[in-house]
Amino acid sequence: MSERFRSWGGATARNTVAIGPDEFPTGGTALPFGNGCSYGDSCLHSNGAMIESRRADRILSFDRETGILRCEAGALLSDVIAHAAPTGWFPPVLPGTQFVTVGGAIANDIHGKNHHRRGTFGCHVEEIVLKRSDRGRLVCSRSENVDLFAATISGMGLTGLIEKVTLRLMPAVFSDIVETTTRFHRLEDYFDCAEEADAQHEYAVAWIDSLATGRHFGRGHLICGDHANVGSKSGKSRPPITSVPFTPPISPLMGPALKAFNETYYRKAKPGTTTRTVPFDGFFFPLDRVGRWNRLYGPRGLCQHQGVLPDNAGRDGVRALIECAHAHGQGSFLTVLKRFGAVESPGLTSFPRPGYTLTLDFPDRGEKTLKLLAELDRITIEAGGAVNPYKQHRMSPETFATSYPRFAELDALRDPAMMSDFWLRTVGGASNSTTTAEKRTAEHHAFTVPKVPSPAFAQSGRF
Repeated sequence: MSERFRSWGGATARNTVAIGPDEFPTGGTALPFGNGCSYGDSCLHSNGAMIESRRADRILSFDRETGILRCEAGALLSDVIAHAAPTGWFPPVLPGTQFVTVGGAIANDIHGKNHHRRGTFGCHVEEIVLKRSDRGRLVCSRSENVDLFAATISGMGLTGLIEKVTLRLMPAVFSDIVETTTRFHRLEDYFDCAEEADAQHEYAVAWIDSLATGRHFGRGHLICGDHANVGSKSGKSRPPITSVPFTPPISPLMGPALKAFNETYYRKAKPGTTTRTVPFDGFFFPLDRVGRWNRLYGPRGLCQHQGVLPDNAGRDGVRALIECAHAHGQGSFLTVLKRFGAVESPGLTSFPRPGYTLTLDFPDRGEKTLKLLAELDRITIEAGGAVNPYKQHRMSPETFATSYPRFAELDALRDPAMMSDFWLRTVGGASNSTTTAEKRTAEHHAFTVPKVPSPAFAQSGRF
């Protein structure tokens, strides 16, 4: 049973039982489970019940005139795309995989390549039907049960079971994407053009060669996109090209093999800027073309670190994070850099905020990797940033409290029957959450976060 509830990064729920959405527990604790696409343990609950949300996955209604779609929480984003794209509508926010449930997208308040224009997924949620153990079914929106609406968006499944969702899609006549790729030679080149890229394009993201050193440190590709004016209206994704059949005893995503991959991938893009039209799945979900790609990280699984740094700390902070991975002798296979905009999320504990977000991932090498992740957390927090809670399974209470100062409000609104391994580790498992929340709040205020380094200090090359 334990393997049934496993996160994409390899964390596993222990001693748990599976129940359906109609079997909402009357005793003990539980957690809704979508499709297991979170990298850490925020989607897992050991020693309790896991509510299999995928058992309720219907598209209930869709208005082709307004783009308003209503569905059950277990529907996948791929279902939404397939249903809406042929009629000229598209989800306004998409993560790196189409296999996330709508309920999971809300619970984590996911972001995409267009945060600078559309904000988070929660910005486009009109209504949530929430079932709680203590209050029954509730309709939550910006005008009804407002506190629960805000807490459920980014609430990691802790406020109750999301049953039904009403979403507002965005118009997109064609699903194909006009992709513009610019190869840059050093990290500073990205920062020099990132703001302009956001202003000119709907989507923008950068791939970084995390192993490049010297004058080519931080080289990579800036990849921008816009929906095409001609092309396909299909919302159907192509089948995977291949699949990883087994988990190798040692990850190939390290050492010389990783360096060779980065060199090849960097030179795949021609010098300067190139433009082409690509299917939407190739632009948004390139890794979905390889089934079970997470197996390549080896038997211990995948550890991912994602932090966001304020604008004034972006250049030095991103460099410091990559240099930290170098110093620990660990290279990141998929290193992604994006710029978050100022669109505010309605979520109480949403991760995105204005600034730059860097994602690094590593094969789990035990204590060595844990030390690296702790140091990445320290750099991020000292720069005035925050760490993404649903990307890893070892965040400390101090890092969580500093990144999300309103966590006590979420804990106070938590369904008393809901708990997760993540919440137990960072906040605690009091049956009535107020005492624990107050304790963590006191710890948060006692934890002094160093200020962002002064410009003079930053220019010294140390961070």
